[in-house]
Amino acid sequence: MLRTALTATLMAAAAWSQTGDVKLAEQAYKNIVELKGVPAEQVLPAMQFMATSLGVDCNFCHVQGKMDADDKATKKTAREMMHMQAEINKTNFRGQKQVTCYSCHRGAARPVAVPPVLDSDAAPRPAAPMAAPPAQGQQVTADQILEKYVTALGGADAIRKINSRVQTGKITAMGSDSPIEVFTKAPNKRVSISNGSSYTAFDGTAGWMGNTGRPVREMSPAESMASAVDAEFALALRIKELYPQLRRGRPEELAGATCEVLNASGPGRVPLRLYFDSKSGLLVRLVRYADTPLGRIPTQVDYADYREQDGVKTPFRWTLSRTNGRFTIQISDLKNNVPIDDAKFAKPTGDVK
Repeated sequence: MLRTALTATLMAAAAWSQTGDVKLAEQAYKNIVELKGVPAEQVLPAMQFMATSLGVDCNFCHVQGKMDADDKATKKTAREMMHMQAEINKTNFRGQKQVTCYSCHRGAARPVAVPPVLDSDAAPRPAAPMAAPPAQGQQVTADQILEKYVTALGGADAIRKINSRVQTGKITAMGSDSPIEVFTKAPNKRVSISNGSSYTAFDGTAGWMGNTGRPVREMSPAESMASAVDAEFALALRIKELYPQLRRGRPEELAGATCEVLNASGPGRVPLRLYFDSKSGLLVRLVRYADTPLGRIPTQVDYADYREQDGVKTPFRWTLSRTNGRFTIQISDLKNNVPIDDAKFAKPTGDVK
């Protein structure tokens, strides 16, 4: 099993396993070695983290059709690397996952150990200097950034007057367009229906997914935490309540615009990194992080095409990007304060109808 680097994960696993609701990796999969004691629902995210870090697919280490087999030397090497990573973090970083597969591999199956030579006669380009922090008197606080965001949206009073929203438009993924409907209700209920048959929902407590005519799948705890962020109807007003630990980061540039950055964390909450356009004050990017036994996997949501309706600005386009894919939703019609029954968000007891 992974050593001290997984202490927090193992403690969580022990707590969950006492309830009988969550299986451990070795209870759900065959031939588990380094991930013993980890919740079973964390195994696939860990595999995804490794595959993305090395730029490979499952068959790089596993025998197709016999995932538990140890026939490939790369699988043995992967276990050794997982152990090495844990020992490095244990010895040097108090068990925190500071060094990961991606630290060395950067998307390549073999890490590059030698700096490259010059490939032209041009003078070497110096590394870009880090931006100097603003003068002490020019710094803005996390509270000021959030206040500007609320004002940019239309103000707290206008935001509170809206308690539900129905949006229709299209979702573009892998070059293909499909119709989509998004129903949201305060404070934190949401369901999106793609092509009239594919459901992704958060009922205010937990998330679920399903397709018409098939049994629904309850989201894992990690998936539910991420879905809960998307379901927040008025995140601008609730973020300080949900994320009591707000820290201002160094300003960054996105698409030529300077952005103020906030890092948000809180008990039982998925960590967030928020980017606000320094001129408009609007949220233009949200990055949420999912912890795996080997490192954090980011999901990035970029917001654009803000339009004012009923006194409140709402993004009509957002792009969600993961390490293994991305999609864009473009809204064409939006209606506020439409009555929506709570049953719309509830997980069906059988197949999705």
